[in-house]
Amino acid sequence: MSGSPRPRSVPAKLRRGRRSDLAALLALESAVFTVDHLSRRSFRRFLASPNAGLIVAEESGTLAGYALVLYPARSTIARLYSIAVAPHIGRRGVGPLLLAAAEKAAQQRRRRAMRLEVHEHNTRAIARYEKSGYRLFGRHHDYYDDHATALRFEKPLDPERRRRPAVTAE
Repeated sequence: MSGSPRPRSVPAKLRRGRRSDLAALLALESAVFTVDHLSRRSFRRFLASPNAGLIVAEESGTLAGYALVLYPARSTIARLYSIAVAPHIGRRGVGPLLLAAAEKAAQQRRRRAMRLEVHEHNTRAIARYEKSGYRLFGRHHDYYDDHATALRFEKPLDPERRRRPAVTAE
């Protein structure tokens, strides 16, 4: 053994989404989600909106995933509207990379927190969000097309707020 570290795989490259990604984004939606797919029209609208940011990850020139963040006007909260990683990518860290990039983009827009909704049965995503510092704060019943409940999570993006202990309402 030489003692030198093993070479790592080349990480996915992140960039802003563009209209030329539409076909790949729609294919990814169909491959990842069984309900509540974003339509071509929705993607087009989000790509053109000043109140939305679409970050895509590419690996070897192929779409590996995306994160779509909404920035409501007159709000200090960003909303992770959708995040998806291509099934063939597996556990290569693309999801956490996209999530961190979405948080950074929200911080650059001076948002104090990121919120999201996740299907109550999506245990893998729930575990990822919790590991990344998100905390459950509510539920939306009958939220998805399959009538499932959405769990609502939030993460403070201000480093000072993250260090403070959580306050619970009795």
